[in-house]
Amino acid sequence: MLITGTFIDEISHDIPHQNWGPAEWEKDFQHMKAAGIDTVIVIRCGYRRFLTYPSQYLMDKFGCYNPPIDLIDLYLHLAEKYGMNLYFGLYDSGIYWDTGNMQIEIDVNKFVIEEVWKLYGHRKAFKGWYVSTEISRKTKGAIEAFSSLGNMCKEISQQLPVFISPWIDGKKSVMASTSALSKADAISVKEHEQEWNEIFDGIHQSIDAVAFQDGHVDYYELDQFLAVNKLLADKYKLQCWTNTESFDRDMPIKFLPIKFEKLKLKLEAAKRAGYDKAITFEFSHFMSPQSAYIQAHHLYNRYLEYRQTQV
Repeated sequence: MLITGTFIDEISHDIPHQNWGPAEWEKDFQHMKAAGIDTVIVIRCGYRRFLTYPSQYLMDKFGCYNPPIDLIDLYLHLAEKYGMNLYFGLYDSGIYWDTGNMQIEIDVNKFVIEEVWKLYGHRKAFKGWYVSTEISRKTKGAIEAFSSLGNMCKEISQQLPVFISPWIDGKKSVMASTSALSKADAISVKEHEQEWNEIFDGIHQSIDAVAFQDGHVDYYELDQFLAVNKLLADKYKLQCWTNTESFDRDMPIKFLPIKFEKLKLKLEAAKRAGYDKAITFEFSHFMSPQSAYIQAHHLYNRYLEYRQTQV
């Protein structure tokens, strides 16, 4: 299976900012195109006070900073130029992470969705939405949040598709801020199936695709978890994507580009499970030949070699 989509994380909350301008971003879109990527997903349009576009609402309401460049406009321009689709990621206030209260994310994003659609909804490359709230298990308020946000996005945009990218609460599901690489209280396949069956039952009419992150379980566990994800997606008539992480969760340094062999193992597991699409988090930091990480340059070369054997 080949990667055809990538997140763009230009807020760079827990990975280094690369300080790219329009020239560097255009070069990266060229590299993406050469690697077969047809879809870019802005992982979030803002996080706390930092923004990717000059949102008057967020600057007035939360005191967010006026960004030096409108990256959403730039990404849409480059996506149009290179024949890609762009999915827009919603705003993350950070309040849910601090308090566990998802209602604020619903309330704030109602205005963000309206503002963004007025600013960019007419653009040719604007092809869908990403609900940036991430969960791994049955979480208080999650069903209401995903349903409300998904419905808001679809109603304002004449039913453009919406997707989510949750994680699996596996043994590698540890906070990035800790030094731990694994935990003992990992979810079982059966528990994962039961909890996500309940979640999907409540949200399937509000979303179109799910892309579970693949880095929180061990490689030998992937087949079981990926099979369950596909079973549930099919049951609820959702597109089943894999979010193939191109960074390595096995390293004590968080985060570095993944070993190519591990990336290949994960893509092949998704292919066995019959997934519809593979996206990655994320090309520009961990796979690009102009990444700040030299390991990413080599991963790009190895991936292009692999891609030639698959097409």
